[in-house]
Amino acid sequence: MSKIVPTISSGTAGPLGVLHLPRLWQKACLGAQDKLHDDYPACGQGYDQMTIDALGVDRDAMLSFISSEKPSYVEFENWIAANGSSVTPEAIAAHNAAVEGYIHADETRAEIFAGTGQTDESCSFRDAVNLNNLDDWAIFHAQELS
Repeated sequence: MSKIVPTISSGTAGPLGVLHLPRLWQKACLGAQDKLHDDYPACGQGYDQMTIDALGVDRDAMLSFISSEKPSYVEFENWIAANGSSVTPEAIAAHNAAVEGYIHADETRAEIFAGTGQTDESCSFRDAVNLNNLDDWAIFHAQELS
């Protein structure tokens, strides 16, 4: 069985309105079951850690909860709301602005473009959310549809 490429975008939010949180949940769930594609961390240092920090969540406690309880997404959000120290409208708005405003370094953009057949001239966006989407789709296609 092939491992799963996460394709929930960092630009997606659930009922709490927190961008990237659905993707973090999906990756952590897949990682806990050893089903996450090897190119992805179950809980990395980029958007994953940014989201954890913004919400004031204990990383180890969150991963333990996911591993032991295998929560649905709504159960996960309820746990976040109950256990995060800064799950406030202001913290969520600041986090979402940071996610939407993040721009990859030129080197990272070049790597993503090389793997997706894009160039600075052919691709109109530069934000990390959309570049990561392109990268995910290319990895998914290479694994599952080629």
